[in-house]
Amino acid sequence: MAYYTADERPSYATLTDALQTYTVDYLKKLAVLASDAKNKPTRKADLIQFIVRHVNCEPGRLRQVEDDPLQGFWRQLDPLQQAAVAEVAHGSDGCFNSARFTAKYGQSPNWGEKKPFDYLPTPSLLGLFFHNGVMPDDLRRRFRSIAPKPEPVQLASQDDLPAEWPLEFAEWNAKTRQREIHTRNIPLVKRLTDRAASHDLKAVLRLIDAGKLAVSDKTSQPGAAALRAVDGLLLGGDFYDDRGYGEYEKIGAIKAFAWPMLVQAGGLAALSGKTLELTKTGQKALSDPVEKTIAQLRRRWLKTTLFDELRRIDCIKGQTGKGKRGLTALAGRRAVINQALSDCPPGEWIAVDDLFRQMRATGTDFEITRDPWNLYICEPGYGSLGYEGFHDWRILQARYVLCLLFEYAATLGLLDVAFIPPHGARLDYDNLWGIDDLPFLSRYDGLLFIRINPLGACCLGLAASYQPAAAEAPAAPVLRVLPNLEIAAIGAPLEPADVMLLDSYATKTADAVWKLDQSRLLEALEEGHDVTVLAELLVSLGGQPLPETVERFLQDLAARARSLKALGNARLIECADAALATLIANDSRTKPFCLLAGERHLAVPVESEARFRGALRKLGYSLPK
Repeated sequence: MAYYTADERPSYATLTDALQTYTVDYLKKLAVLASDAKNKPTRKADLIQFIVRHVNCEPGRLRQVEDDPLQGFWRQLDPLQQAAVAEVAHGSDGCFNSARFTAKYGQSPNWGEKKPFDYLPTPSLLGLFFHNGVMPDDLRRRFRSIAPKPEPVQLASQDDLPAEWPLEFAEWNAKTRQREIHTRNIPLVKRLTDRAASHDLKAVLRLIDAGKLAVSDKTSQPGAAALRAVDGLLLGGDFYDDRGYGEYEKIGAIKAFAWPMLVQAGGLAALSGKTLELTKTGQKALSDPVEKTIAQLRRRWLKTTLFDELRRIDCIKGQTGKGKRGLTALAGRRAVINQALSDCPPGEWIAVDDLFRQMRATGTDFEITRDPWNLYICEPGYGSLGYEGFHDWRILQARYVLCLLFEYAATLGLLDVAFIPPHGARLDYDNLWGIDDLPFLSRYDGLLFIRINPLGACCLGLAASYQPAAAEAPAAPVLRVLPNLEIAAIGAPLEPADVMLLDSYATKTADAVWKLDQSRLLEALEEGHDVTVLAELLVSLGGQPLPETVERFLQDLAARARSLKALGNARLIECADAALATLIANDSRTKPFCLLAGERHLAVPVESEARFRGALRKLGYSLPK
């Protein structure tokens, strides 16, 4: 009996073609399944004819559906075996995909058994229909009229989530000297992310605009100081707070790491020296609708090669050097996950494990590496992921999906998330070598549920537009805007991002007092800031309309900022006398390319200089370079 990988499986036009590949000993086992007749042939050709006659029925003998022997065999199959037949009969090809089937139905069908001292396995009834994992074409055609078409796999969604999550953990009982499984309830944290993403994006852009965000010039990644700076600005903080964990149990930054990478990949910021600075696109993003910028960041992240999210699974080593050459293309992995998200119903909580099941059952799958032997945990010999069971879908693909969903999609505000701490949240890696000292395989292991929110539905093309929810007004005003242009902080402490915004527009005169200053505001407007953003913040945090003097002051400055417009750079040219300057400025050949500046000077736009020189030569003059 031959064995093949999924890519090497043959195809058989008829059952006879498939049976030709077997030995006589195995054909005898199939003959026992095909008929209970006592006198069975012993020669190979006769055995094949015998099996075909009892399974497939000889051509021309079939008069009625009830005469079809396949009907009798179908009724003898158990429900899981019938499902296997139906999936292949109505599938795109004749191959049985074990991984997809197990993902959809939870287990594999009964294929028979192989006893320890048996040379050949003893097949179940499925052995008559599947040969080397393939169903012959003639059987497929006839099973289509017998087996009902399988129902497509469905995601099980839910409207609400429990407040606590029952987490199983193992504990060694010294008295009984046995490993016991216990359960403890862990609070399930829910985060609604779209409003936080809108706040965090602007806060990070302002931090960069202030020249206070440094990243590595080699890896483009933020260091410890940068992570602390970003974390201090995030609305509600990062997903996890590491206070209370020991040094080796710390989870680390998620959102604080993602934002510097996202703004670089999205073209909003670029490295200048040792710090990031905003690009023209980034300056524009400060005043653009936030959903437009986030949609742009998502599209560019899907294609970026700036960073491989697998690197965030810290314990998987060997991702550089030979290991890097074996890794698959980033865009292909992300596209598959993006497609899986697009198949999720918006506004409903989906269990992450159920999403994994659907991806595998529908073939929405991808590979991480072409050579897992170069990846390892702890030590490249014993800890290599090339060993059987060490590079399963749950180890590599699942952790990659968790990272992409938790660190990037949720940070961008596309997914609401529900999670617990990652410590012990997923114990599906306990067979790996070298994991004894690891509190978790990845910092994303605690992600349990996701929900596509309105912003995510818009960016994924599942909704026509995004209507942001109205920002919740504070329970009590935290700012008081005075008619004398002073702003006083009262009540609850301000968010760090709000403090940074006030510092950008106003001069701080005391610990909790700012003064609107014409010079400072004009400087902010020159840098691309929008006075409307400041006005909205003052109204939101103050809980009442702005005083008339403040509103008029801001409107006047905004109008002044719009009164002048920079059109580009120009070269200033001095003429010998006023008459020559007037001649050149008014001649039909040179007039389109210059302007009279004073009595003896001409202003020539830099982009028009070449054409100006040509026209000047026709006039009989030249301009030295």
